[in-house]
Amino acid sequence: MNQNEKINYIEFPAKNLELAKHFFTTVFDWHFTDYGPEYITFTHAGLEGGFYKAELTSSTENGSALVIIYSDDLLATESKIKAEGGLIIKPTFDFPGGRRFHFSDPNGNELAVWSEC
Repeated sequence: MNQNEKINYIEFPAKNLELAKHFFTTVFDWHFTDYGPEYITFTHAGLEGGFYKAELTSSTENGSALVIIYSDDLLATESKIKAEGGLIIKPTFDFPGGRRFHFSDPNGNELAVWSEC
């Protein structure tokens, strides 16, 4: 349900939309819908969004916001990310309330995964 003045949607750039679909479906079980050759949407991710065809990447080094995904099993999620071509760019570290790591997807976008333990 859409809520007034609440975050509703997020978009990521992707050089290869098929690679994005494969990675996020396999690792996180996101669901995708194609909207032509330059745009796909995703659901089943906690927040809906999309990927648009572009040579750009999203990273905190360039000042972008960081999308953080929750996991019940941090090590299992890290293993799936690595198995599907993601790169761990900031190893697991502790912070007040849990632990997390940062990764880049196969298109080069930075995201993070956190867990309470």
